[in-house]
Amino acid sequence: MKLTKRPRRNRKSEGLRGLVRETSLSVEQLIYPMFVWEGNEEQEIESLPGNKRWSVEGIAKESRRLYSELGIRCIDLFGIVGDEKKNADGREAWNDEGVVQRAIRAIKREEPRMMVMTDVALDPYSTYGQDGIVRELEDGGIEVLNDETVEALVKQALSHARAGADIISPSDMMDGRIGAIRAALDAAGWEQVSLLSYTAKYASSLYGPFRGALGSAPKKGDKKSYQMDPANRREAVREALLDEEEGADMLMVKPATYYLDVIAELKEKTHLPIAAYHVSGEYLMIQAAAASGWLDAKQATLEALLSIRRAGADMILTYAAPQVAQWLMEGC
Repeated sequence: MKLTKRPRRNRKSEGLRGLVRETSLSVEQLIYPMFVWEGNEEQEIESLPGNKRWSVEGIAKESRRLYSELGIRCIDLFGIVGDEKKNADGREAWNDEGVVQRAIRAIKREEPRMMVMTDVALDPYSTYGQDGIVRELEDGGIEVLNDETVEALVKQALSHARAGADIISPSDMMDGRIGAIRAALDAAGWEQVSLLSYTAKYASSLYGPFRGALGSAPKKGDKKSYQMDPANRREAVREALLDEEEGADMLMVKPATYYLDVIAELKEKTHLPIAAYHVSGEYLMIQAAAASGWLDAKQATLEALLSIRRAGADMILTYAAPQVAQWLMEGC
């Protein structure tokens, strides 16, 4: 064959493939979601193999290990409280002596260089398991109240900032909460606290293992009145532009691999950094298939995360962060 153009020439060796590689994955791009509870011991999470419910002391020590041994620079905290601390308005969320607030302070004492991101939403603290404040309707249904919820989220964000959080990450999907939280943080002197907005959080079927870990499944109704319809992409652009206008520093798409087109779209439409959340269902599907011998967990995980980066994500939240960091240290 008389071919002058042979693309395979650029794939003939590992060294050459490395030279022309378009997308890379590094530990600096990883954010590790972690669960902190009020118990004194660590507890394995059945729905998320390899992950734990950490005590306040335990999560602080683990943060030091993650930073110094694996190079992970950012963790995302999710709080777990007992039913006795849950109520209709989720007020435990802004308790300055709450489990998340105490964990932030403990982590900053143990490893001050670790960036601490915190989840802002009411579902772990609500008797309804909803991200916002609920009103019961006469027909037996519920309504999640937007403006009242935003007022509560502002209190939660300020409490996290006082504890020492570096990044506040509202996951509730209420309208106007980014502008309200930004204004409140600035007014209180927390201008340097960053906001990573869950801009396009879809009403996905892939959150089940996470809700099992957190004990935050909705007790009544669903979340479709505020989380986005999986059928929509242009709506994500609208949300992104609003969040950018309101003062977000970073934007998130959640889930990740099912929504690579949304990641790519937001990358084109905004100049803000894009985060993507490789959620519990995405993580568990790989783990379960690997446990059954059908997939190689390492290769499948790295391929999934690389696809998220290729779509345009600047950073990735993943429950596999410690394993991935180790694999990257070993040269994959």
